Amino acid sequence: MRYHQAMFRKELYRQPLPTQPGRTFERKAVRAVIYQHHKLLMVYSANVGDYKFPGGGILPGESHLEALKRETREEVGAALTQMGTLLGLVDEFDLAIEPGYELFKMTSFYYPVSIQKHLTHQHLDDYEKELGFTPAWVSLEEAIQTNQEILKNPHLRMPCWTQRELEVLRELQLLYED
Repeated sequence: MRYHQAMFRKELYRQPLPTQPGRTFERKAVRAVIYQHHKLLMVYSANVGDYKFPGGGILPGESHLEALKRETREEVGAALTQMGTLLGLVDEFDLAIEPGYELFKMTSFYYPVSIQKHLTHQHLDDYEKELGFTPAWVSLEEAIQTNQEILKNPHLRMPCWTQRELEVLRELQLLYED
């Protein structure tokens, strides 16, 4: 993977990190940007009220394309037909919860994808069911506004991805909106 081809690259820190962090646990993930007719197909969380891009961790031996196909099918019931060139990536840093590691780093790769016209059933993990994940076609503007409002609420325990997705939505607004 050649990072310099990405349109955007962001770094997010979930909390202040030590200056000498030690061993880093790394995770890689893919995220599908499905944009049609001025709307994005996103995952809406009924429990939190935020939007996230379909996607998730890349399994051992899995390519980015294979992971995108699996994740879009699982989270929004969409069959992927084509994957475009990398739009951008986000590196997120946090303190590690994994034994023997001090730092956690997740790199999310965002790709534009095309899907078949009709959605089928989702295949959600238990935590995704608990969060009330449903597929939703939403405008960039609405997704940005919604995630901004969620982040303003100090009493809400929001998912760690809400800020990341807001940053990417803002980048896409520059790309897709006239």
